[in-house]
Amino acid sequence: MHLTQKQRGVAVGMVAGLVLSFIVVCYGSGVFINFDVQTRFAISFLLPAIALFVAIARLAQHRFFNPADIDGSALSTGSDQARLLQAQLQNTLEQLALASPVYIVALFGSHQNVQSAVPACACTFLLGRILFFATYKRGASARAFGFAITFYPTVLLLGWQLWLVFV
Repeated sequence: MHLTQKQRGVAVGMVAGLVLSFIVVCYGSGVFINFDVQTRFAISFLLPAIALFVAIARLAQHRFFNPADIDGSALSTGSDQARLLQAQLQNTLEQLALASPVYIVALFGSHQNVQSAVPACACTFLLGRILFFATYKRGASARAFGFAITFYPTVLLLGWQLWLVFV
């Protein structure tokens, strides 16, 4: 099977993101172990909330200052920039919808190492979203790493929890 240059670029970004995510989950399982429960929760949910806030605020600001987009996507076709910002917001919501239940279950779980990994995952969530937003216009290859370090820590944390439940 022959991959296009863009597909190879996405694959490289995703593999690099997966490797970094594995390191973050493993390393993070020890870093936040001495933090109290309230601090773990705060870090775990405020950092992703910041990413969502940024995505919402960027689109709202764009719409306010652009007459063609001020009525919102339901009442206009939307400019290229509005559609781009809406796509970033949508992807962030999707990532947060996956991360939230995984984080909650992990934080309420009985394994301290899993609990400690959640704030580390939240740190990469925010970093990943910042990179995703900054590189989005440059295409799939450019944004793959930001996507991956948002997505894979959650997936690894989910897998770890499933393994603990069934083993």
